[in-house]
Amino acid sequence: MDRENAWALVKEYSKSQSLRRHSIAVGAFMRGYAHKVGERMRKLGDISMLHELDWDVCSSEQRRPQFGAALLRARGYLDVIVRVILSHGNHTGVSGDSVIGRALFAMDELSGFVTAVALVRSTKSLSDTDSRAVCKKMKYKTFAPNVSRYDLAQGAQGAQGAQGAQGLGVALDKLIEFVAESLKPVASHLGLDTGGTSGNEQPRRTLAGLNSATT
Repeated sequence: MDRENAWALVKEYSKSQSLRRHSIAVGAFMRGYAHKVGERMRKLGDISMLHELDWDVCSSEQRRPQFGAALLRARGYLDVIVRVILSHGNHTGVSGDSVIGRALFAMDELSGFVTAVALVRSTKSLSDTDSRAVCKKMKYKTFAPNVSRYDLAQGAQGAQGAQGAQGLGVALDKLIEFVAESLKPVASHLGLDTGGTSGNEQPRRTLAGLNSATT
């Protein structure tokens, strides 16, 4: 599985622009995160683009992400890839208590929220979207009302273990800054100002405690 193949699958099954952008954003963070935690994670970063592969083609929430996992199995993808997708659902019985699982859960909501904040700023720039701006928007219940502030700030507790920022063991403000930096290489694909990024840069900010993580 490489980025091109992952993106081809996203385009095949994800029909809405918003869902495609979400896949790009999550994939961008995971690649930036993988750059910090080691080579072993890089391919899994591209796999994360498929975490909601079946959203547009499967109307039943209880059947997702199993439906998407079945699509991948039918195409002969490795079990490690299928398990990454299954770990994204609390009801699948596949634990998300791994480096990629915790990161994927943390980013599913936060990447979209950071993007939404950047889109409503006058510059539409991630360079102008810092943790203070994002945390301020979190206080407004009418802004992105479907996004759980609890999940963003504390993370859900349960079978998957601590999620969100808490699941990665980092402060929320530091995670927000890292997310914004990670999204810069794909800013144009998210409808944002590129701020002069080439599209090939790796995030410059670091997250304390992530560099020694393993799967």
